[in-house]
Amino acid sequence: MSAVLFATSEAVPLLKTGGLADVSGALPQALRIAGQDVRVLLPGYRDVLQALPQMPVLAHIELPPYPPARLLAGELPGAVPLLVLDCPPYFDRAGGPYQQPNRDDWPDNAVRFGLLSRVAALLAGEYSPLAWRPDVLHCNDWQTGLGPVYASVAGGRHAASLVTIHNLAYQGIFPADTLPALGLPWHLFRVDGIEYYGNISFLKGGIQFAHRISTVSPTYAREIQREPLGFGMQGLLSWRSQDLTGILNGIDTEQWNPQTDPHIKARYGPKSLWRKAGNRAALRARFGLEDRPDVPVAGVISRFAHQKGLDMLLACSEHALELPLQLAILGSGDPALEQGFRALAERHPGQVGVQVGFDEALSHLVEAGADLFVMPSRFEPCGLNQMYSQRYGTPVVARATGGLVDSITDPDRAAPDEVPTGFLFDSDTPEALLEALARAAAAFREQRRWRAMQQAGMARDFSWAAAADRYCALYASMAAPP
Repeated sequence: MSAVLFATSEAVPLLKTGGLADVSGALPQALRIAGQDVRVLLPGYRDVLQALPQMPVLAHIELPPYPPARLLAGELPGAVPLLVLDCPPYFDRAGGPYQQPNRDDWPDNAVRFGLLSRVAALLAGEYSPLAWRPDVLHCNDWQTGLGPVYASVAGGRHAASLVTIHNLAYQGIFPADTLPALGLPWHLFRVDGIEYYGNISFLKGGIQFAHRISTVSPTYAREIQREPLGFGMQGLLSWRSQDLTGILNGIDTEQWNPQTDPHIKARYGPKSLWRKAGNRAALRARFGLEDRPDVPVAGVISRFAHQKGLDMLLACSEHALELPLQLAILGSGDPALEQGFRALAERHPGQVGVQVGFDEALSHLVEAGADLFVMPSRFEPCGLNQMYSQRYGTPVVARATGGLVDSITDPDRAAPDEVPTGFLFDSDTPEALLEALARAAAAFREQRRWRAMQQAGMARDFSWAAAADRYCALYASMAAPP
């Protein structure tokens, strides 16, 4: 058993902006079930303080040049101990964790998350104000990336450090003259330190100084060691390749379970897939699609952003509809893409339905009611919807990148004893996506083959328990430094 301090900037159910929150809420629970002594460190945002009132004070913290702070004791679901960093000047404010109400970044993000990183390092060292001592400091993304850096200059013994990269595109880059405000020495401003093209990078610091590095899928671990997905850090990551591990994220298999899901029209399992038709009918009604049993419904749930490749779907949509298939699209983001899909729906009423925005209950219905799911991402460190889809018996059409490769079995790439669960394409072009959609539409017309793909996807183990076992092994391999 290892004692683990899990440092993060967000965690469900208290606060979420992206997938990091899902991981931070679920993985510590799974680790505790697996026997690890894990505690989560989270900033005391206004939402957190309001959700967990009257938390007892564990310690008062003085770390100049930062303002005074307190460490409060809370609890996450699954009886996971929570350490809340209470520093009102930094965290108790309106808006989001990273952005102001007008969606501009907070101008003091560097010092806000510098403090979070420094407190993580403090709690992981021999001068911690707590009696509890971790064996491993597990930092997540750039927001806690300076944790291993602070540990390296603090003196005394510290826990072994692990930095997990959830998305390398976000690196925590700030001007070099931020260093004094972070309380860090200028000798760290070097190529083998935290300097990054004339600025400083929190994430580079973590990659440079952590004892081990992980990311959220084995394929993504390989992709970030070369262009273009290395985003300028491919050389450093390649140099540290022996310390880099890819562990595929899991999903909440209780929240995403077609046999118990309260958000869908008809509940079903691998042996009652015929009930899925009730969800397809409900989905068609919700999106204004014609009732055509012979035409597959392709579902999309996504941010409309360049990373997600929805421009490729829009570009090939006219040809895709001729396969034939229907489109049920839920998402928001790039205004041009929002308008493009709305215009597509206006040109093809009954064949294309678009809901701009996000609706949690509707996202469950899309997973349950769609015949296939489309994820044309240009890059995808892990991805979750492809796992949700397979659990709901919905084969996936996706680009062959990151966690999508690691979680989808394509007919042309399957081992002799494997049953496919989806269709992958390599090139980030509309033509390649269209070819994959055509393969999926052809397979849909072969009822026995399609049913086998559905059941194979539903049999996959995407639980957090599987991921937790791999993290436990990684923690065990990390000997505390002398």
